Amino acid sequence: MSLLEFGIPRENEERRDGGCAVVYDPKSHLFAVGKHDEGELLRLFSGGVEDGEDMEEGTLREVTEESGLHDFAKTIPLGTVVAHYHNVLKDVNRVAHVTGYLVILRSRDTWATALEDHEKFSLAWRTADDIHENWKSQSVTHDYDHWIHFLEQSLEKLEEIGYTL
Repeated sequence: MSLLEFGIPRENEERRDGGCAVVYDPKSHLFAVGKHDEGELLRLFSGGVEDGEDMEEGTLREVTEESGLHDFAKTIPLGTVVAHYHNVLKDVNRVAHVTGYLVILRSRDTWATALEDHEKFSLAWRTADDIHENWKSQSVTHDYDHWIHFLEQSLEKLEEIGYTL
């Protein structure tokens, strides 16, 4: 079975597989995202996995490191896609097999973040419409199409399992 492919292939792409999470708070009906310190770009919490770490564990570790959120009630796999994108934080072209997860929070309790030097963003809460509009407006080069895909899948999954959005 072939994977869905998003983005525009670029020269000199580096391969870096990983996961990303659409994080939902059922109490507020808002989604947790990273808001870049400069500009208006919103981002999913995401990253590569460590040796010996499975994709779900690695993705949840990235959510906690990047947002401080840690009180997860449920994690639902959304599938894997191929994504071509420019990583703006590292200024590098990437191609990756990206596995998406819907993460439903038990609470908004946070621990201290463990951001790397290049990670210049902070936790923000937004509606799905706000996030979708942000990515559509900034995705001229289709860098965020795979995030849009995972957000749309998450919305469908939330409705399917009975959450009101």
